[in-house]
Amino acid sequence: MYEYPFKSHYIVINNCRLHYLDEGEGPVITMLHGNPTWSYFFRHLVMQLAKKFRVIVPDHMGCGYSDKPQEYEYTLSNHINNLCFLLKSLNITSTSLVVHDWGGAIGMGYATMFPERIEKITLLNTAAFRSKRIPLRIRLCRLPFIGEIIVRGLNGFAWPATFMAVEKSLVKDVSRSYLRPYNNWLNRIALYRFVQDIPLTPRHQSYQILKSIEDKLQMLKEIGIPMLIIWGGKDFCFNDHFYHEWRKRFPNAQSFYLEDAGHYVLEDGHGRVEPIIETFFCDQQKFQRVN
Repeated sequence: MYEYPFKSHYIVINNCRLHYLDEGEGPVITMLHGNPTWSYFFRHLVMQLAKKFRVIVPDHMGCGYSDKPQEYEYTLSNHINNLCFLLKSLNITSTSLVVHDWGGAIGMGYATMFPERIEKITLLNTAAFRSKRIPLRIRLCRLPFIGEIIVRGLNGFAWPATFMAVEKSLVKDVSRSYLRPYNNWLNRIALYRFVQDIPLTPRHQSYQILKSIEDKLQMLKEIGIPMLIIWGGKDFCFNDHFYHEWRKRFPNAQSFYLEDAGHYVLEDGHGRVEPIIETFFCDQQKFQRVN
């Protein structure tokens, strides 16, 4: 695997193996990817931060090197529960978070459940609140039958992301690495289920849990958890609306807006964002929790 010199670890949850990275020693940082990426997305950041921190990076069930059960319920609730199970199994009671894409809802789901366990949070082109708008190309992927053919049959979600989610072309080895876990119909099950799980109406199975997470974001602000926002300004999906919404909800957060970066902000911003994130996490200033 290109630029992925990490040891694989697995934990079994309900007879399914969840893959994760566990690199370095020190204060814990947990990184949560979105769709259609996997732990590979964080490879440069892991190599940088593992020199000073213990870095945990799971592949969500159905993603990366985790198992890809076909009858599994790939829902926001289950992804949050899997994260809870993993961190509890590793006896982690204090962690910072780095979240991207769907990782925002999953990570903030954990953070709002256990705010006392969260030290700092870095947000990368993500959301943890409702939105009535999704791009047409993603709406097409949600359609019954047609969407499944696009996502699972034609690889019309993960493959286009390797050039639509970046402003600077990825080298072929990197593109291939992103796609390697999603090499056939069966292995693309979670990519399709993630798209289906975007809750747009109150009738959707994940609507209420996302609303609950959204309602509790104010609590994280009031507690005073330090926040860092790094945003790629060329994101066709998580556009500036989401960026401004985060800044509105967390006005004290440090913010860095990269005008020339796309949704895969760690790719376009490689070499620039890692020092910013490292400095943020290395800041020894303790925040005063408001009880």
